[in-house]
Amino acid sequence: MKNCSANGRQTTRSIRRSACATGLAVALTLSVAQLADAHVVTPPRVPGDIEVLPPNKAFLVGHGVGTQNYICLPSGAGFAFTLFTPEATLFNPRDGQQVITHYFSPNNNPFDPSDKGVIRVTWEDSRDSSIVWGAVEKSSSDANFVALGAIPWLKVKAVGAQDGPTGGDRLSGTTFIQRVNTVGGSAPTTGCAASGDVGKKAFVPYTADYFFYFDPYADR
Repeated sequence: MKNCSANGRQTTRSIRRSACATGLAVALTLSVAQLADAHVVTPPRVPGDIEVLPPNKAFLVGHGVGTQNYICLPSGAGFAFTLFTPEATLFNPRDGQQVITHYFSPNNNPFDPSDKGVIRVTWEDSRDSSIVWGAVEKSSSDANFVALGAIPWLKVKAVGAQDGPTGGDRLSGTTFIQRVNTVGGSAPTTGCAASGDVGKKAFVPYTADYFFYFDPYADR
């Protein structure tokens, strides 16, 4: 900076050097602290059956806001609302910026070839367009954790992944996703009771937090 290299008496130069050094030290400290904070993701306590075990580590969290979308279909001897897709945007809880889009889509790059084209729950990174597809491994409606009327908390296993078109890979190394802290989103209890209701849709607002995990020892 100009002020830090300005000419003047020796005393003035010394004071300026000291001030510059102090300013740089403070800036460096803040930068390191901010960088460290940006990489610290601490999942909440969860029911044991949806816990993600080491060596997997949480690396990203998004606060989801959207709808759980249902359609009325025949079910057994009656009728029931059936989920046909979630539709949500995930935001960074620190700065409110959009980070991920959440929906259903065909698994276009499965880990198991037999899963090719199967409709799976999907998360797409808003920054680099990397994608992870998942299959629900465990679900919990434990009343000690899950709010009344809220959709279950989930442990989802990654079953496919894809880098973005320019090589972005923020989500493509994901191993598990947890859906926790759910509010709302449950299927309606009325409006789907007769053949005339078949095809009727319901878009139910919900919020949830999604934690993304990776295996630091896995090859990528």
